[in-house]
Amino acid sequence: MTPKVFSKLLGLFVLLLVFYAVVMEVVISRLAPQGPRNEALWSALIALAVAVPVAAWVARSISARLDRVVAFARRIAEGDLSVRLGKPSGDSLSAMEAALNQTAERLDQSFTEIESSRQELAAMLDAMQEAVVAITPEGAVRWSNAVMQRIAGTQIRPGRPLVHSVRDPELLACVRTALEKREASSGRASSLASGRVFEINATPLPSGGALAVLHDVTRIEAAERSRRDFIANVSHELRTPLTSIQGYVETLIDEPYPNTETAHEFLGIILKNAIRMNRITEDLLALATVESPDYKLALRPLRASDLVRDAIDSLGGLVVDSEIELESTNVPDSPVLVDPDGMNQVFGNLIENALKYGKGSKRIRLGALLHESESGAEIEFCVQDFGPGIASEHLDRIFERFYRVDKGRSREAGGTGLGLAIVKHIVEAHGGRIWVESELGKGATFHFTLPVAPDAP
Repeated sequence: MTPKVFSKLLGLFVLLLVFYAVVMEVVISRLAPQGPRNEALWSALIALAVAVPVAAWVARSISARLDRVVAFARRIAEGDLSVRLGKPSGDSLSAMEAALNQTAERLDQSFTEIESSRQELAAMLDAMQEAVVAITPEGAVRWSNAVMQRIAGTQIRPGRPLVHSVRDPELLACVRTALEKREASSGRASSLASGRVFEINATPLPSGGALAVLHDVTRIEAAERSRRDFIANVSHELRTPLTSIQGYVETLIDEPYPNTETAHEFLGIILKNAIRMNRITEDLLALATVESPDYKLALRPLRASDLVRDAIDSLGGLVVDSEIELESTNVPDSPVLVDPDGMNQVFGNLIENALKYGKGSKRIRLGALLHESESGAEIEFCVQDFGPGIASEHLDRIFERFYRVDKGRSREAGGTGLGLAIVKHIVEAHGGRIWVESELGKGATFHFTLPVAPDAP
């Protein structure tokens, strides 16, 4: 490029000088005598000899500037928008250089704004809880946010076909509908991640391709399933005593003059089932209260030893009637922030549970220990019975609503299956945790923790 431009410019300058010398020779030959003609000719030749190097320098300078312009244009085409031409020198080429610099600055500013918007959009999409993936018209992954990458792993990346990145048939079918029919499509994916369910919404993009958004509905599904199970369990628990009451009442009605002994027996059964229904209703109300977002604790500092002593005193009569001894081990005096009514319910349910299912042993033990940890001090309370114990397969589910280890025995004892669920919610509302340890033939021990009260008097 440079030699050609330089040669053309130099040739142009030489032609102009030669033309100038010829014109001057013709003019002088007609207007001047022989002597001045020779002088003019030598002057022209000397001027030509001086002008040729000057013309070469000027041509090379212009050629170099044009070469810089070409290099500038190439770097702009390659995406380097930070390149600039030198400062304008005031000649005619300077206006072109200034215009090119201004164009490059505007392009750089536009691309910076576009890149900033793209990064901001990518950050917003990455911050979404939903998984998002964009697909090209050919079915390849164009882009995916961080949530989608966590779900699909390293398999999903730009340029890779979506069918090779994910294997869920519902997602692929929704994307195919959006790509081929240019229609919005929805579905439900259950094989993208183990144990998780996603709601899919795939829509076609105006520029071609499609966008799929996956919303995790695992918790919603679990809550809905839990609601259905809860309603079914409540219906079942209430139906049993209601059916019994209805049957015995109908028998008494059909018998105008029933035997006194029979009537007394039937009324006793009716009363027993009515009491059972009342207990179920009370436990349901208690569970609804502790599970409510509006449930608040009236916290105040109480010593751990006082909590255990109050529990023993309040349930002493019930324990005496059952001929079981209620004992306590050494309990620390460290204070804990508790709701007294809530803690009475916790100890009451755990001790009553031990009385019902720990029969065969003659004692129930209450205790507490102080633990120091990095997260702070806490007191671990325990209620231990020495009955038949609980099999290991039941330990993880024993705090679920309506879950029973032995359903027949539980109904016989008058249990509703809600007591331990209520206990768990109250303990967790206090910032503690609860668990059970048991071995068949060696009883069961329920443990729960409460944090030590900070700066308590």
